[in-house]
Amino acid sequence: MTRPVLLLVESNTTGSGRQFARCAADLGLRPVLVGADPGRYPYAAEDGLRVEVADTSDERAVLAVARSLDREAGLAGVTSSSEYFVATAAAVARALGLPGPDAAAVRACRNKGRQRALLQAGGVPVPRFALVRNQREAVLAAEEIGYPVVLKPVLGSGSLGVRLCADPDAAAAHAAALTSAAVDGRVAAGARDVLVEEYLRGAEYSVEVFSRTVVVVVAKQLGPLPDFVEYGHVLPAALPAGDSRRLGDTAVRAVQALGLGWGAAHVELRQDGDDVHVIEVNPRLAGGMIPDLAGRALGVDLVACQVRAAVGLAPALRPAGTPRAAAIRFLTADAPGALAGADARAAALDAALATAGVEAAALYRGPGEAVAPAHDFRGRIGHVIAVAPDTSAAARAAAQGLGELSTALDHSNRGGTDRGGTNAARTKGKTRP
Repeated sequence: MTRPVLLLVESNTTGSGRQFARCAADLGLRPVLVGADPGRYPYAAEDGLRVEVADTSDERAVLAVARSLDREAGLAGVTSSSEYFVATAAAVARALGLPGPDAAAVRACRNKGRQRALLQAGGVPVPRFALVRNQREAVLAAEEIGYPVVLKPVLGSGSLGVRLCADPDAAAAHAAALTSAAVDGRVAAGARDVLVEEYLRGAEYSVEVFSRTVVVVVAKQLGPLPDFVEYGHVLPAALPAGDSRRLGDTAVRAVQALGLGWGAAHVELRQDGDDVHVIEVNPRLAGGMIPDLAGRALGVDLVACQVRAAVGLAPALRPAGTPRAAAIRFLTADAPGALAGADARAAALDAALATAGVEAAALYRGPGEAVAPAHDFRGRIGHVIAVAPDTSAAARAAAQGLGELSTALDHSNRGGTDRGGTNAARTKGKTRP
């Protein structure tokens, strides 16, 4: 009997892309990946995943592939694990009468300028902001808002192009960089408008929302300014019940104001006392391994929830087992250098995993590969994940594991000769090359 197909439009190159395909197979579906360059996804060949090649920047080309698969085996759903293609997947699903979010709402949400305007119109608290097109407008907007300000591209993710600017010179220089180059990272040159916004102090959190249900509030650790690199997450955030409720309620209001409410949304907020502001809404699952943390701590498989929703099945959002806490810390370099040789690298992974509470550790670079301080998510070198009965213990274990993993950095080799090698990960009870 031919299994119905779940069409996956492109993928994350790391993280949950492979999990989407595996979850589909677990549901008795046949996952098929459509991509412009399937070579970006080594897991597809490793897992024997069927791949169709198409221009995924063209919705009509993706729709043609979807219709062909529907005639061949029956199409159960269309989705994407990549933020850059969630709108395309939504449009194709809607054209075929399949489950999915409203494509227009997803497109509006992905444009940070349009998103800000919709949130403000819906009464959701956001930073003061202005949308600009050049250096002069950026400096004028920054002076109106008041320094320091945050400048970011209207399209993109993973902190790409996001920077705190303390004065007119910094604002002008960064605006020039943003308006003269594509920072989207996956698709050729999106809009080059720049968002200038008020810098909000206070702690930063994310709220993971599914449909319009709060799944968990996540505390975020950011690296040093002027960049906004996420160095770690811990969930559930250790907050008074009233604060968690305030963050969750604000996140759901943001989702509603944007016309979303189907599937996953990752809502980022800042809290300063009783003041809560929405920084950004992403119409997708969280990155940064947050779905993995939710599974380990709460027993909620957010990837499986998203896949189930894509084929019209109810998501399993109820926590399973005894609730715990989970934390991830990302390894970054504080100076130029390189990863150590293969033996030292393996020893660092083993030492990290031997730390009490640490359940997984990974390095993303091979022996001898150059490293440098991170300015966005691409500068992260590895991670450790810890689980414990409470948030504080999970955070401590992750920090201790990170200390062990950091011995894989070799700052004596600042040139960083590339000796090849593969990425590596360790999970308790299992080793992956």
